[in-house]
Amino acid sequence: MPRTPRHEVAGGASPIPLATPEEVAAYLGVPVKTLYQWRHRRIGPTVHKVGRHLRYRWREVDAWLDAQTSYDLTV
Repeated sequence: MPRTPRHEVAGGASPIPLATPEEVAAYLGVPVKTLYQWRHRRIGPTVHKVGRHLRYRWREVDAWLDAQTSYDLTV
């Protein structure tokens, strides 16, 4: 089932909420544990600590995902 990310805010009037690891894991279709491993290895999307909690900016998750394309689309 396709999921529309919560970061799509109409008109940009309200601030874009930060994503939890659970939300990002669901969006990317990977286990939360994988996000923690990527963070430790510094290969995943940029993560920010807010107090003792980890949060992601949706635009950084999408930018990271776009950068993961490993094949040539022009072929």
